[in-house]
Formats: sequence, C-alpha cells, structure tokens
Amino acid sequence: MNKKELLLHEWDICYDKEDWFPPLREALKGLTAAEADWRPEGAAANTIRETVRHLTFYKERLSKRLSGEDPHYPDGLTNDDTFAAYGERESTWEEEAARLEHVHKAVRAALAELSEDDLERPLPKTTIALSITSLVVHDAYHIGQIVQIRKLQGSWPAQRSFD
Repeated sequence: MNKKELLLHEWDICYDKEDWFPPLREALKGLTAAEADWRPEGAAANTIRETVRHLTFYKERLSKRLSGEDPHYPDGLTNDDTFAAYGERESTWEEEAARLEHVHKAVRAALAELSEDDLERPLPKTTIALSITSLVVHDAYHIGQIVQIRKLQGSWPAQRSFD
C-alpha cells in the first residue's frame, strides 16, 4: 500500500467505512434535530450539531486549500467560533449533515486525483499528506465525542453490529 492508498483508506474510515471506531456516517445515522442540538451538562460541552459545523469548517478549509483558494482563517475567527453557525442563514440539521458529507466526498475526490509527489507539496505550512492525516485524527477524536454524547442522551444503540 502506498501513501496515497493509505490516506484514502484513512479518509474513508472516518466517514463511511467501519474500522476500529464507527465512521461519522454511522455516528450521525438516525439522529434527529433535537438529538443533534442536545447539550450535556457542563460549560465546555458542545452539541453534535456544533461539532458537525466544526468538522465541516475544517474540511471546507482543506478543500479550498487543495483547490488553491485562500487557506487562511477569516479575520477574527477562532477555533471556538467554528462550532457556531456560519453563513447567511441558519441551516436545518439535515442540510448541515448533508454539507458535511458533501465536503468529505469532495476532499476524497481531490485526494484521489493527486499523485504521490503531490502529497509532499506544502499546504501552506505542512504537506498535503500531513494535513490529511491530521484531519483524519481530528475526525476520529470528534467521532468519539459524538458517540459519547449519543450514549449520554440514550440515542446510541445498546448493541451495535458491524462488519
């Protein structure tokens, strides 16, 4: 397996292929808007919807970087701000989940088109390969949070089978 194949595998297990942790698609499956907006107690707790917004922000940022667009944070935006609604209007839960899926697939398609040499290009400070790997780990971390929130709210199955 070469580097590109490994990165594509890692990208796939974060969204729609089972591995050591449930993929994001499974973590969000069947989730209602009320469940996506449920907040566990504690000042530092985010909702699932807020976490999805955060994941979408960074995937869109990576997608823009891969296409050569401006890779920088908008002026004044912080990491904490990426959990809040952004854009011109509030989206429905279904729209936000679809936006996440769309950008995940767009990044995968862009990655599939790259050569092994392309993976070593800076984007802007680190290589494309390291940027992808970092986002994979980031996704895995937040998928764990989403599953934990679903367990706390009782919306995660007590027994889950997978291949």
